[in-house]
Amino acid sequence: MALLNDSVVLITGGAGGIGAAAVRRFAARGNQVVIADLDRDRGEALAAETGAYFVRTDVRDLAENEAAVAAAVERFGRLDVVHLNAGTIASTSIGESFAPDRYRHLMGVNLDSVVYGVQAAHGPLKAAGGGRIVVTASATGMRPSYEVFYAASKHAVVGLVRSLGPLLEAEGIRINALCPGLVDTPLIADRMAELNRAGMAVSDPESVVDALETVLADPRTGLAWLVMADRPLAPFEFADLPVAREKNLLFENGGVRAVQIPEGNQP
Repeated sequence: MALLNDSVVLITGGAGGIGAAAVRRFAARGNQVVIADLDRDRGEALAAETGAYFVRTDVRDLAENEAAVAAAVERFGRLDVVHLNAGTIASTSIGESFAPDRYRHLMGVNLDSVVYGVQAAHGPLKAAGGGRIVVTASATGMRPSYEVFYAASKHAVVGLVRSLGPLLEAEGIRINALCPGLVDTPLIADRMAELNRAGMAVSDPESVVDALETVLADPRTGLAWLVMADRPLAPFEFADLPVAREKNLLFENGGVRAVQIPEGNQP
């Protein structure tokens, strides 16, 4: 596994959990690390501990994502790696308990932040000839969950990464998703005793960062990597769903137009 060294790394949700573990790891490797997080106290404390640079960022806002990227480029001259790691849970569901504000907050943190983070980083990465983006999704992005809106947001993130993979590859940008199972972070702190009693396999944040390093070193793109305590790290194998005559379409700048295929060459 090639270790990440001498790179400029932006990590959203970097003040705690998996993000903080990534900040410590990459700073210790000699990288320039930018922490983008809403929690100023924890973010500044971690920056002081590691030598990283903190930028207070509400990842639900496009302009604030753009400001975090601009701060990284202005301070360090470039941007090489983006780890879009911010995430939350909603603790609400369909029915009488539905809380629109919690739902909207979750989608902002879990999905909008990824769209805005990729959009903000796209220009600088493309201008530099390429770079790497890794998104923290979830194993819940491939299976149902009683946290229905969390599952919906992570399904959306996995689909976004898989779709962006071939689109960004032509610009030298690789994008992949980390899909952890249960990880010992503040998101599940109130459930840890119950999970331990049930014998559930729980990863620690450092093992997720091990996976992050492996994925960053891998030349492939558009993959969803399962990161679970009870199985080896590997891309999730999705069932193929071929669409008739899809190859007759040419995708350009987010749009699509018909392309004439010579007779006899139809799929």
